[in-house]
Amino acid sequence: MSLKIATWNINSVRLRIESVVRLLDHHKPDVLCLQETKCPDDLFPEKAIKAAGYEYIEKSGQKGYHGVAIVARVPLEKASIKRFCGKEDCRHIQATAKGVEIHNFYVPAGGDEPDPEINEKFAHKIQFLEEMASWFKNAKQKTTAKRVVVGDLNVAPLEHDVWSHKQLLKVVSHTPQEVELFDKVLASHKWIDVPRLFTPEEEKLFSWWSYRSKDWQASNRGRRLDHIWASPAMDGMAKSVTTFTDARSWEKPSDHAPVIAEFKL
Repeated sequence: MSLKIATWNINSVRLRIESVVRLLDHHKPDVLCLQETKCPDDLFPEKAIKAAGYEYIEKSGQKGYHGVAIVARVPLEKASIKRFCGKEDCRHIQATAKGVEIHNFYVPAGGDEPDPEINEKFAHKIQFLEEMASWFKNAKQKTTAKRVVVGDLNVAPLEHDVWSHKQLLKVVSHTPQEVELFDKVLASHKWIDVPRLFTPEEEKLFSWWSYRSKDWQASNRGRRLDHIWASPAMDGMAKSVTTFTDARSWEKPSDHAPVIAEFKL
């Protein structure tokens, strides 16, 4: 039995629903996790997604900001959400598919200034990552449960997860403070960094390219902000990972590319 999971920060699901359907038709994942849906639940474009063959939908959305959703062509069970940092932001949703507990996250971006003393957004991000680490550290059945974490985690942790390690050390998403906390979250559950199983750490690997760069492919000033992790119980099950960069060139693109992983369960 296999499980194919895709994650994509869609940057408005209603604006880019045609791209969502195109991805579903092209790659046919069992499960697609979306972030930044920017859509209240009652306006989520269920009709188009169900018409594409994805009848199972779990969502946690809000008007204009944030929002996460899981859509699947296989049954979803035990769906739930968790709030972080005492806020009502819609940044997490989980559901189980084919016996795998899937967590879909949209971690706060953190603003521009990497100083929690003067930047409330960065302080929020730091607290969010701390709470993620604590939550997963206390997760039940740590060694036996099949779990996957996906989403826009808004941290590019490794030297070659950014176009210039030296130039981005003081830029939010790649600062030492964020990377240290990111590693703490990884260690909290002994998560496996699935894309890096297939692309060595010394090779560049990106999933996001700024809208500010008109010719993003030529400049290739990207960052790896979108992640797929697997729990220790899934060690050896990952069979492939694809960063579908073609989607970054579609009409009205998101600034993120989908990342797709396939597991043999």
